[in-house]
Amino acid sequence: MNSKYPSTLLENAVNEFSRLPGIGRKTALRLVLWLLRQDNTMVDSFTSTLVTLKQNINYCKICYNISDDEVCPICSNPLRDTSIICVVENIKEVMAIENTSQFRGLYHVLGGIISPIEGIGPNDLQIDSLIERISKGGINEVILALSTTMEGDTTNFYLYKKLVNFDIKVSVIARGISVGDEIEYADEITLGRSILNRTLFNESFKL
Repeated sequence: MNSKYPSTLLENAVNEFSRLPGIGRKTALRLVLWLLRQDNTMVDSFTSTLVTLKQNINYCKICYNISDDEVCPICSNPLRDTSIICVVENIKEVMAIENTSQFRGLYHVLGGIISPIEGIGPNDLQIDSLIERISKGGINEVILALSTTMEGDTTNFYLYKKLVNFDIKVSVIARGISVGDEIEYADEITLGRSILNRTLFNESFKL
C-alpha cells in the first residue's frame, strides 16, 4: 500500500472531510479519528442529521433564507417592517445582523456576490427575484449589506444600477465595517451601528 494511511477506509474518510471549507488534512484526520472513538448511536445520529438536512431543508420562497418551511420565520413575522429589505450575501449575514437586534425589516439573500474570478455572474444570484419583489410595490428602502470587499462593492454597484429607477431609497451600511471585512466576522456592536448609520448609496460612491 503506497498510501501513508494504514487503512483505505480511513483515507477515504479523511479525503471527504478535507473537502469542507477551512478543513486541512490534519484537522480532517483528527475529526475522523474522533468519530471512530464514538459509539455507533452517536455516529448514526450525526450522519442521519446531515442526510435529513440535505434532503429536507427549504429556501424561503420570498427571501431565499434557509428555512424549515416555504416561508421563513422572519418573512412570516407580522411585526417585521415589510417596507425595508436588507440585501445580504448568504444566511451567515442574516444571522449576524439578527444578533444585533438593530434591524426589524426583511432580508433578501443573494446566494453569493459577483466574482468573475470564481465564475459567479449576476445570473447566478437571486437578483431577478429581488427586482421582482420591489416591482410589486410596498418597498421604501433597500439596504445593501454586502462585505466591503472588491467583489462586494462590485455587486453593490450592479444592484444600485438595477434599482436606481425605482422610487425607493437605496442605502449601504456605514463604513464602521473596515474595507475588506466580511460581515459575518464583525462584532455585533459595530455591525449594529453600521446598519443604523447607513448612508445613501449615491452619497457613498462617486458614480
